Amino acid sequence: MSRPRRRGRDIHGVLLLDKPQGMSSNDVLQKVKRIYNANRAGHTGALDPLATGMLPICLGEATKFSQYLLDSDKRYRVIARLGQRTDTSDADGQIVQERPVTFSASDLDAALDTFRGDIQQVPSMYSALKYQGRKLYEYAREGIEVPREARPVTVYELRFIRHEGDELELEVHCSKGTYIRTIIDDLGEKLGCGAHVIFLRRLAVSKYPVERMVTLEHLRQLVAQAEQQAIPAGDLLDPLLMPMDSPASDFPLVNIPAVVAGYFKQGQPVRASGAPLNGLVRVTEGDSASFIGMGEIDDEGRIAPRRLVVEYPA
Repeated sequence: MSRPRRRGRDIHGVLLLDKPQGMSSNDVLQKVKRIYNANRAGHTGALDPLATGMLPICLGEATKFSQYLLDSDKRYRVIARLGQRTDTSDADGQIVQERPVTFSASDLDAALDTFRGDIQQVPSMYSALKYQGRKLYEYAREGIEVPREARPVTVYELRFIRHEGDELELEVHCSKGTYIRTIIDDLGEKLGCGAHVIFLRRLAVSKYPVERMVTLEHLRQLVAQAEQQAIPAGDLLDPLLMPMDSPASDFPLVNIPAVVAGYFKQGQPVRASGAPLNGLVRVTEGDSASFIGMGEIDDEGRIAPRRLVVEYPA
């Protein structure tokens, strides 16, 4: 029996998309997938439709390593509307309470300080976390509130930018799983006036270079340019991609000879000089140092394969 034909190109890497406002992360993902004619694509942590900014989109084999970006820290710029609380904690929701804004500058400083460092956060009902197999926002849309446990998150930096009238602007550098909407909602309650997000931009994900972000419009312009020059669109699009192992760039790199790599790619643990004593490692092969997968140091000091790159025929 012949293999089913793969749909799209075998293109592998990470695109740093500057997500536009008003679109869901999945909508943007599907558009990028079509533009690249990629056989596989996935994003690394959704942004709300209201939000803009860095959304790493993994193509092809890079999707196998997207999980490591889910664990990375993020940086955001947020503007809150003070005096109004909404059911979604952002401007897409319905106003459920309005109160006067009466806090002082010292009140604000004290309230902001309670959100710095290691904190416990109860996720919003309008989040994609699951309860009994269903996403929380599905319950919320039906008017059902379910119990949520507080989760530990870390706010590495919470920088005050401005407070003008009923607007408060902040910059937040935080750990994985931190909900900016929830920080703003909780802050509004501490200040006694309520608050919700009216602007949110993700400035950075992990150590990805901000200058490598591209817009959907730029991608479309490159496709049009390729058509005018009668060249494959990939000639202009593919150089925009970050390496497929970039989601795991925080892990140590170990290079193994081609002969040893053959065993590793067959699923066998191998020994390598220069490997750390424990933990996950990125593994490259031979003089070309091509990335072949993630490994983990086992109890015998060998590198055991954990997630391998499939080598597609040219």
